[in-house]
Amino acid sequence: PLDHTLVPSFTLQMLQEGTTQKSAGEIAEFFDFYASEVHPILTFAHEGLGLLSTKKHLHNVLEEFLSLFTTATFPEEMLEKRKSQRRLTLQLERERTSSRASKIFSKCLFGANHPYGIEAEEIHVDQIQRELLVSYYETMLWQDLEIFITGNFTPDELDGLILDFEKLPNRPIAEPTLLPAVNTLLAVTEPRANSVQSSIRIGSWSIPKNHPDFIGLTVFNTILGGYFGSRLIKNIREDKGHTYGIYSSLAEIGDANYWVIAADVKKAFYPEVIQEIYHEIKLLTEVALDADELEVVRNYLIGQMLKQFSTSFDLIDRFKAVHHSGMNFDYFTQKLSYLKKFNAEDILDIGQKYFSKPPFIEVVVG
Repeated sequence: PLDHTLVPSFTLQMLQEGTTQKSAGEIAEFFDFYASEVHPILTFAHEGLGLLSTKKHLHNVLEEFLSLFTTATFPEEMLEKRKSQRRLTLQLERERTSSRASKIFSKCLFGANHPYGIEAEEIHVDQIQRELLVSYYETMLWQDLEIFITGNFTPDELDGLILDFEKLPNRPIAEPTLLPAVNTLLAVTEPRANSVQSSIRIGSWSIPKNHPDFIGLTVFNTILGGYFGSRLIKNIREDKGHTYGIYSSLAEIGDANYWVIAADVKKAFYPEVIQEIYHEIKLLTEVALDADELEVVRNYLIGQMLKQFSTSFDLIDRFKAVHHSGMNFDYFTQKLSYLKKFNAEDILDIGQKYFSKPPFIEVVVG
């Protein structure tokens, strides 16, 4: 139910607030002692727990980590504390124009009555009760588990880990929930008389990672606003000085994909900034890149891609990114091949295909 929208996040956050064996303080002290960290994983598509630890102490730490999946107690006093913190967080987010603009953008994209577009409010916090969290923990969490491991392990050590993970609950997938239809709204402006800045969000629907055009789209997005040498940075930050930062990104919520341009700008100049954003998009869809800009972007993207495989943590993030899209590491081989050979016409075609048909969703707060 939409009024239970905060149940998953509260459930995951409460797992370290007490188990049948340890109190919240004892759990925190235990993981600190072994230089380990547990963090909730929560997106619209996935939920779970992550563990960062040392190999030397992993066996001791893993036992405590696994207990969070089965013996959490959800103490009432800790829940009330969490609810109070969340109410304050929601209040602060409403006051920040940037947070507010992002929330409204999601609402515009999906609609106010869609799970991906609903805006969490204090009334949703009031709905949270211990019984709801316990029920979610015991019936809905840990469905069709996937376990991702990275580190310097021998095959025998990995076999030992697999035996440990067999202790986890692994429930069959519940029947899928039918999501309501998307109800997109193209423009929202929320003025604030006392605000010194305006937060802008401009965007629209996009394509998934497994689409043949996606790699080309990542290049287009980088040129537009995806790095410090982008068109939007040069125009709106460096030439006009209207913002400290402006960026464009490709994003996903659940199975939905979109692109969004975000900027916090001087309030008096936000109409001009919006005009310049559309101007830069139009240029990229009509005028081919020159050779110099092409090579700068090519070298930047190849360097960034190589850097994204520097550590074991990078490796697991890269794997999860493609795995959840139904792909494997071959995607990165294809991407590197594309980055080495794409030309100005390729980028022009992408722009005309995906960015040449406004109106786009447009949100201004402040």
